[in-house]
Amino acid sequence: MKNSAMFWVFFSTLILLTVSIMAAMNFPFNWVFYLTVLGQGAVVFMVYKVLTDKYHTDKSFDDFYEDYPIARRIN
Repeated sequence: MKNSAMFWVFFSTLILLTVSIMAAMNFPFNWVFYLTVLGQGAVVFMVYKVLTDKYHTDKSFDDFYEDYPIARRIN
C-alpha cells in the first residue's frame, strides 16, 4: 500500500482509540459522540482508500508468509 492508504489506517485507528480513552475518562457526551461519528466516517473512508489503492504484488497463497516460509517437501 502507498503511504496515503496507510495514513488513513493510522488516522482512523488514532481517532477510535481517542474515543475509547475519552469515554473511559468521562469526557462530556457531545465530545465523545461527535468524535465517534468522525471516527466511523474515517473508517468508511479508510476502507475505500485501501480497497482502491493501486497495489500489486507477485506473491500468492503458495508463498504463505514472507517472514515464515514453508519448506516444500520433496518426496
